[in-house]
Amino acid sequence: MIRIVLYLLILAAIAFGVGWLADRPGDIAIDWQGWHIETSILVAASALLVLLAATILVWTLLRLLVRSPDLIGSSLRSRRRNKGWAAISRGLVAVGSGDIMGARRAANDAQRLLGREPLTQLLAAQAAQLSGDTAGAEASFRTMTETPATRLLGLRGLHVEARRRGDTNAALMAAEEAARQEPGLAWAADAVIEARCLSGDFAGALAMLEREAAHGGLDRAAHRRRRAVLLAAQALALELSDPSTAREKAVEATRLASTLVPAADVAGRLLGAVGDARKAAKIIETAYAATPHPDLADAYLHLRPGDSSQERLKRIRTLTSRMPAHRESAMVMARAALDAQEFDIARTALAPLLGEPSQRVCLLMAELEAAEHADVGKAREWTARAVRALRDPAWVADGVVAERWAPVSPVTGKLDAFEWKVLPGIAATPMLENEAERVKAAIAAAIESRAVAQADADRAQAVPHDVAPSKVEPQPVPQPVPQPVPQPAPAVVDLPSGPGAPTLAPEAEAHRATSERPSSAAGETLVAAPSSPAGASARGRSGPDVVVAMPHLPDDPGTGPLHEEASPRGRRPFGV
Repeated sequence: MIRIVLYLLILAAIAFGVGWLADRPGDIAIDWQGWHIETSILVAASALLVLLAATILVWTLLRLLVRSPDLIGSSLRSRRRNKGWAAISRGLVAVGSGDIMGARRAANDAQRLLGREPLTQLLAAQAAQLSGDTAGAEASFRTMTETPATRLLGLRGLHVEARRRGDTNAALMAAEEAARQEPGLAWAADAVIEARCLSGDFAGALAMLEREAAHGGLDRAAHRRRRAVLLAAQALALELSDPSTAREKAVEATRLASTLVPAADVAGRLLGAVGDARKAAKIIETAYAATPHPDLADAYLHLRPGDSSQERLKRIRTLTSRMPAHRESAMVMARAALDAQEFDIARTALAPLLGEPSQRVCLLMAELEAAEHADVGKAREWTARAVRALRDPAWVADGVVAERWAPVSPVTGKLDAFEWKVLPGIAATPMLENEAERVKAAIAAAIESRAVAQADADRAQAVPHDVAPSKVEPQPVPQPVPQPVPQPAPAVVDLPSGPGAPTLAPEAEAHRATSERPSSAAGETLVAAPSSPAGASARGRSGPDVVVAMPHLPDDPGTGPLHEEASPRGRRPFGV
């Protein structure tokens, strides 16, 4: 609209000028070299305008003639460049769609038409990667490092290729070079931090983290979280060699991330060791309220090493009150109650979890039955249920279940990758190992007590028939010789065998040797089912146990092979 108005204004000005000249006629006379020219002012002005237009046209034609070679060359170059960019576009689309041959052709065309353009080199490298030509890809990336504009891109490519072929040193060198050139580059800083964490150089990793944050590579929240993770890892590494430094690092980590479980765990243990139980309890309670974890509960129980089991049970109530409805709180309470021999409290704590028990709940119930009532049958029943029960949470990173937390993933090296969660598809978690050992010891103690009690009862019944009278009294009437009363057959109990199996007292071993019976059929085991209520075996029995035949359970830790899922230390969690 503005252009139209301006155009109309210009036309109006020209018309006004022409009209003004037409209203004021005049003559112009020119005498030059014998020429005499006489005309009006309007004609002279028109002739001057025509002369200017002709001059401009001639100048334009001469300039075009002089510049024609350059214009032709520029046109050809522009056409060639357009074809090159079109080849790059086709190549990128081919790489994205997985067309190897199309990507190669496009990369060759782009190199032929555009030469050493950055996108041309990138397309050539990606086409080589797509076709599996590692050497060609690395050659393209090395070519990029020779140009300042593409140096970081080339270092990134060399880092990726080195990690793909497993050359950690070359990958680290490329990342460190990129981090020196651009400290705020996220991938380079992260790669250096992860490599230093894997080598145990947590101080170097912290220094690299601070450089990255100083150059704007991290926001405040991410910087605090990563620093807390590195400080917790450093505290764990220094816990035995330098406890005072480890304590400072752990406390600083809890200030940065109060819900970080490893930091709260090591800080609580180290503060409790120096007698600062109040501060340690506060740190653990804060972390437990966000993530109920058995390591936090264990550290909380042993804040004061000299406390009795009753005192620990009283203290654990304070911790579980932070998350009273959580499954972990019930299991922690049951664990402390079992240690204190408060079986009613343990059974009450586990009762809400028996509808869908997890593996740890099953093992706690097995230990409870063995410890409270010496009921080996029920203990083994709960142990067998643990094989097929719900899985408990564990430290998981990139699909790997680890026994302990670590600052980086063992697969990808990613910082702060471990999560406390349940990973579907795993058979057991390392957390069950201690529980299984406790169940094993409880069942062994129950079996030994039953065997010793049965042996004592057998000897007590056999003594009147084996001891000769010291003095024979004359009897007026001969009495029939009393016959020994048949003794009830002892129950056959399937004990664990092999290395690590519990050892029994000599009487129990003799009783076991005399009480073994062959199975009633191939693949079956004789299992004792007590006829009296729970606890009768510990208090003595008046009648024999009912012996029934049951087939082997596939994963029954008491009668079948041990569970095949081994813990990271090589021990079987279900070897009860």
